[in-house]
Amino acid sequence: MPRAGDPGTATEDSDQTAVAAFLADPATHGGQPVERIDTHAAMVFLAGKWAWKLKRAVHLPYLDFSSLEKRRLSCLGELALNRRTVPKLYLGVEAICQRTGGGLAIGGEGRIVDWVVRMRRFEQTALFDRMARAGGLDDSLMVTLARIVAAFHGAAERAQPTSPWGGARARAETVRPNLAELRLAPDWFEAARVETLSRRLEDRLAPLGPLLDRRKGEAWVRRGHGDLHLGNICLFEGRPTPFDGIEFSEALAQIDTLDDVAFLLMDLDHRGLRPLARLFLDRYLLASGDRGGLGALPLFLTDRAMVRAHVNRRIASADPTAAPRLKAEALANLDAAERYLAPSGARLIVVGGRSGTGKSTLARRLADALKDVAAPGALHVRTDLIRKHLFGAGDTDRLPESAYSAAVNARIYASLFDWAGQALHGGHSAIADGVFGDPAERAHIERVARQAGVPFIGFWLEAPGEVLLARVARRRGDASDATEAVVRAQLAVNFGPVAWTTLDASGPADMLAAAAEGAIDRRT
Repeated sequence: MPRAGDPGTATEDSDQTAVAAFLADPATHGGQPVERIDTHAAMVFLAGKWAWKLKRAVHLPYLDFSSLEKRRLSCLGELALNRRTVPKLYLGVEAICQRTGGGLAIGGEGRIVDWVVRMRRFEQTALFDRMARAGGLDDSLMVTLARIVAAFHGAAERAQPTSPWGGARARAETVRPNLAELRLAPDWFEAARVETLSRRLEDRLAPLGPLLDRRKGEAWVRRGHGDLHLGNICLFEGRPTPFDGIEFSEALAQIDTLDDVAFLLMDLDHRGLRPLARLFLDRYLLASGDRGGLGALPLFLTDRAMVRAHVNRRIASADPTAAPRLKAEALANLDAAERYLAPSGARLIVVGGRSGTGKSTLARRLADALKDVAAPGALHVRTDLIRKHLFGAGDTDRLPESAYSAAVNARIYASLFDWAGQALHGGHSAIADGVFGDPAERAHIERVARQAGVPFIGFWLEAPGEVLLARVARRRGDASDATEAVVRAQLAVNFGPVAWTTLDASGPADMLAAAAEGAIDRRT
């Protein structure tokens, strides 16, 4: 009887027609109806409680499933690697056998003709790409997913400094095959555009080399997911769950952690969900503690957009009826690849004022509204969330009074200054919000912008005391711990002269946002 670890003795035949027909037959699954899902690298058959994944017998520049043995090893690798994130979903590897008396069977006696991964089935509506189309993705899911991915990366195997994975050289070796794939389809991707994109990538790679190598030395190159787009994330048992990570290529899986999340950011952006992409990035960076890689993000996003473009072309070759739609999406991805490399001027915007003035609401509105900044939008750095993270608390967990001591406040603002500064030096805009009641704090954050050589815009929000007290009293589910007593204490303090642009925050949030956006437009 064959076992999942047995290579078998079958002829390594690339014709999988009979195996695919067998897995698509309801009789194979006790009469259960079968739903088939095709990708460029696999066929998935959904029947009853199970999903069966068959690797396509293909040899592409970045994967090789052309032999029976390679498909067996890939199935075993997929099982082991994806059990890191979702052990309840990945159940085993099974042989497809040719029985002596004729016919195929899953397991049992006979000659092994192929291998499949057996998974627990989940509703396809639980896939994040389906949820995105249905408008089902929200802030809460993005925040939770960011924490899950950050924890996954934190526990992932780290590439050794002497390994060939990660760093500048490995990145160049990844970019060039993607360009080669685009060049294979001049009827889809205009040759002149591909060559222009190639030159721009080479121009970007050279100056980024030291950063990429430094991040490898700092252990930000890890055995990640490798294919973290919305179609490989599902809501499983009520929890956002990445699955179907890359097992077939260490070069594509042992990568910079920010490169790993870039596919998700690009996918959200492509679907018109940039605010969710920006929120995910904010919370991922907070949870992971990674502050120094944003300079490489445009390169990572461009590479991911190129991957999506040429993969769509591969899928279309197997499904001609979908070719027009896939070509349109591929060209949109190529547009995005070019856009991610376009120059964007970094800037620092700071929103200060007493509790209840709506600082965080305005900062987030501005982060999502700015159009001329690097994707997926300006980084939002908030003192309330930095404080909760420092104490290992949830967003809405109330912290003790000791968490607001002068010493702790100094740590919080030092973290904010560092985080904003690293983003700016990486060419990424930042929007910071906090009280900034101390003139030294205001002077320091202005100095952060000067040292990065970027424009600074400071907003100081003002509203009558009774408005602030009423807002804080109504507040629910917010990261701020400010109470009415805190507001009264702040109202009793003279914060000194503030040179920033003062905005009336007593009215609706829309009015405040319009005033701030108008002030920004006049400054740029």
